[in-house]
Amino acid sequence: MQVSVSDTYLRSTRVPHRRDKCTHDTGQALSYIEQLMDLGLRNKVAVVTGSSRGLGLAIARALASEACLLCLCGRTEATLEQARRDIALRAVAAERVIAIAADVSTPDGVKSVIDGALATFGGIDILVNNVGLARGATITDTSDAEWQEAVDQTLFPAIRASRLVVPHMKQRGGGSIIIIASVFGREAGGRMTYNAVKAAEISLAKSLAQQLAPSNIRVNSVSPGSILFEGGSWWQRQQENPAAIAEFVKRELPFGRFGTPEEVGDVVAFLASPRAGWISGTSVVVDGCQSRAF
Repeated sequence: MQVSVSDTYLRSTRVPHRRDKCTHDTGQALSYIEQLMDLGLRNKVAVVTGSSRGLGLAIARALASEACLLCLCGRTEATLEQARRDIALRAVAAERVIAIAADVSTPDGVKSVIDGALATFGGIDILVNNVGLARGATITDTSDAEWQEAVDQTLFPAIRASRLVVPHMKQRGGGSIIIIASVFGREAGGRMTYNAVKAAEISLAKSLAQQLAPSNIRVNSVSPGSILFEGGSWWQRQQENPAAIAEFVKRELPFGRFGTPEEVGDVVAFLASPRAGWISGTSVVVDGCQSRAF
């Protein structure tokens, strides 16, 4: 269900900010600097694709905590509704969050999400392209269909969603587009198809940043390392072979642990904000020193 949000509602409703509290959870008083740290995202409209779980859900939570208006999307209605309720609690008012069930690997699916956000909130300030899927094996064992699937499920959703939101961001005087890539788009490692489409996303973000800077639209990619969350690929591997994953952590992750979705979500919220106003065209690595590239 889509609920329109009037200008009066936006002006009159003050959403408590997670940094409005005067104490930490420990009861200690916040410093003067912490009390001043407001990312300036209040009432900005954000669309986060693939936001029913994992990284997308953590990103939506971070943006909701900064008082954004949120449009979530995902394929599974039950999971998406659970995510909407979760975000609505953080956003204080249910009217500040909508959820649209759609397959954004299709042109019609992307359009339904963007159209829904525009119809409900009247514009879009932030787009986070988060969906991705890539299967296959070696060059001789990966079919054309698997290569096409990787492009359709990862690269094209980012292209189509960005193309649709840019005219509306221009009307609002600017905006921020963030593409969730991977450290394996920057260096070798992981599945070959995944490497290729994530590298393409990083390149796409750089090209868009250069094109859209005159319109005050910033574009960046975020390259997470190995992130653990229930139901995710690393979680599944951990369940299947805990000893092998423990060895992987010891060998590949200098901090001795996986990253968390929240650690990525906080970086995305910052990049989306005016506080990151001079950051565009870069790929921000969030990997706990996992990758080898400079």
